[in-house]
Amino acid sequence: MATLPEAEYIWFNGKLVPWRDAKIHVLSHVVHYGSSFFEGMRCYETNQGPALFRLREHTDRLFDSCKIYRVEIPYTTEQINEAILETIRSNNLSACYVRPVVYRGYGLLSVEPSGCPVEVAIGAWNWGAYLGDDVMENGVDVCISSWTRPAPNTHPTLSKAGGNYLNSQLIRMEAIENGYSEGIALNTDGLISEGSGENIFVVKEGRVITNSLAASVLGGITRNSVMTLAQDAGFEVVEQDIPREMLYIADEVFFVGSAVEVTPVRSIDRISVGNGSRGPVTKEIQDRFFAITTGEAEDPRGWLTYV
Repeated sequence: MATLPEAEYIWFNGKLVPWRDAKIHVLSHVVHYGSSFFEGMRCYETNQGPALFRLREHTDRLFDSCKIYRVEIPYTTEQINEAILETIRSNNLSACYVRPVVYRGYGLLSVEPSGCPVEVAIGAWNWGAYLGDDVMENGVDVCISSWTRPAPNTHPTLSKAGGNYLNSQLIRMEAIENGYSEGIALNTDGLISEGSGENIFVVKEGRVITNSLAASVLGGITRNSVMTLAQDAGFEVVEQDIPREMLYIADEVFFVGSAVEVTPVRSIDRISVGNGSRGPVTKEIQDRFFAITTGEAEDPRGWLTYV
């Protein structure tokens, strides 16, 4: 089984410590109640050096996730941003995945978390394509999961909270057990929500369609980026409810997210999407996305932060 590729340092409560020394107590609140809030972002290698994609937006979302759960991060956004850059520099990484995490630590072990300190850690490591090495061109086979996304008034999906990902684990494990790369969840209305860790886009008759944030989805930063890039390319971008069967008759379907970037879906429940290969709209958006993240194209919106 593959293990996490270790780097040299982790930023841990205000200072860099050796990777294996970043430890928490087994009775920390987060271990028992899932009280963590995190981000995932990529740093890309460019001809001007390593560059983080939409650093500020990811940090802002981290603070928003914590605010929903009444967690006060003991650092400013500027301090977190600088700590992320420091973590990458200290590990001499030219391209990497970055994981800042805020969690309730060791204190009182009750569901009500008063008395538990809020702690922060930032890790960075080399991480390739999330769903496989050849998927950017060949696409992935996915299924509709038997697991449903929680209703909006149960687990708020606009918070990227660790506890939410118990549901994601069930979706992904079921999919892999049944021979698929990923699963897609429906929401409590029976409409398409998202993958275990990805937003979804559908292409139909030249329109680029995604569901709204009310569909029990995370407000993806890559999702927002892709909507912008699709509009730049001249496509009509629509937010609407997506019924399950719409995926079966779509011309193209693709996943987006910091981990998957822009990954085409070639089949859903063994039904080919379009002609079963990456479509032209997906490729156009991929090309625009990677041209910016690798520094080959102009970055008019300031999405890159150079390390």
